[in-house]
Amino acid sequence: MTGLHQVTVTPLSHDAPLPLVEQITGFLRTRIDERHLRAGTRMPSIRRFAEDNGVSRFTVVEAYDRLVAQGYLESRRGSGFYVRERPQPVRRTERRDAPPTRIDGFWLLQHLYAENDGRDRLLAGSGCLPASWLDEEMLQGGLRALARREPSALTGYGTPRGYGPLRKLLQVHLAELEIHAQPDNIVLTAGASAALDLVARYFLQPGDVVLVDDPGYYVLFGRLAVMGIRPIGVPRTADGLDVERLDALAAAHQPKLFMTNSVLHNPTGTSLSAANAHRVLRLAEAHDFHIVEDDILADLHPGRAHRIAALDQLHRVIYVGSFSKTLGAGLRVGFLAAHPDLARDLTAQKMLASLTSPELGERLVHHVLSDGYYRKHVDHLRARIARALEPAMRNLERAGLKLFHEPSGGMFLWARAGEGRDAETLAAAAEREGIILAPGGLFSPSQARSPWMRFHVAHASHPKLQRFFENLR
Repeated sequence: MTGLHQVTVTPLSHDAPLPLVEQITGFLRTRIDERHLRAGTRMPSIRRFAEDNGVSRFTVVEAYDRLVAQGYLESRRGSGFYVRERPQPVRRTERRDAPPTRIDGFWLLQHLYAENDGRDRLLAGSGCLPASWLDEEMLQGGLRALARREPSALTGYGTPRGYGPLRKLLQVHLAELEIHAQPDNIVLTAGASAALDLVARYFLQPGDVVLVDDPGYYVLFGRLAVMGIRPIGVPRTADGLDVERLDALAAAHQPKLFMTNSVLHNPTGTSLSAANAHRVLRLAEAHDFHIVEDDILADLHPGRAHRIAALDQLHRVIYVGSFSKTLGAGLRVGFLAAHPDLARDLTAQKMLASLTSPELGERLVHHVLSDGYYRKHVDHLRARIARALEPAMRNLERAGLKLFHEPSGGMFLWARAGEGRDAETLAAAAEREGIILAPGGLFSPSQARSPWMRFHVAHASHPKLQRFFENLR
């Protein structure tokens, strides 16, 4: 252990816009990171540091406390503050015998949600709107208003079904979609994925078969597999679903659930036609299964869409929605709407898993919806998507890809590479050039290799992506 008699922060300005505490902590972090202050060094006492630098003792106490919290100092009772041993960054060495990259769902999740490591990556296969398209100021204003008007929102546990005023607003929101629900029909969850997981755990047991979209939501397939449940795919068509195949699969497997994404489908961008929606509901009644209708992009549809829940009115349909796509991916507020008895049982299941859902986010969504900001915001998003959609489709076609469907809105385009092109091979090559593609095999419950890929309309016209496909010719 080494002693230290004086630490002078230079330059330290009382007139600078940066507070004195931040000037001191920034200076000391740098000195420790650069090893001018080594592990085990005893820091000056609070009184001595304050005198040497012409600041108050309260300023020094706050600076030392911050450095303890950040792992730079440690406090020893009766002895003072000491520089803590800092973990050294692990040097990455390239393994010559490293196996080839495995392109699977985990690979895509890692790349789409990786921490910012300074690399300029194009998330061409992203599942979220770009941060620049969302309204951070709207959320910041909402948080400030909550902190002033409802300080209990920062500390409260929440309630089992979720924040009551938000469930009342969702009643109005669903009525606009012709889905009639009472607040007791609605259970708030930590995003749509949590709602899907909750329903699956309630209905299904290891060894069960569940029918799903093919292609469909690859994260759901992974969750079901972990639970020991076998997903079987129902093919998507341009007007929604292959209902003949759904009929045959339901007759063969007698499933308890069919989990489907009805509007602006991920990844094909398709939506159910009226006839398709009616036929799916009739098949559910004939084969006695429940439908889980994932409608996460409901607010991005530019016109009137057909929903199975509107036909069924929540008798055998469980409707799932979320605000993560339209307000921000980090704002995990979703919901499900179901028959009152089922909603009660799912609330009990939710409590066993997580007690309640975080109420701060629920109150923030309520604030945004009730103050009228949200409607203007989604109008802006739909207009921006509309401006990007046509150029995105034409650019993919010029790059030699074939579209599965030309959607009327939403974030996703489903396109296939040319003859002999395998999407997984393309994804591995694109990754080396800083482009993250979403190969189609990941979106099938069978995980079979595929020439299809998901593209995000915000990135499909990027010159970097165009150059990549041009160089393949």
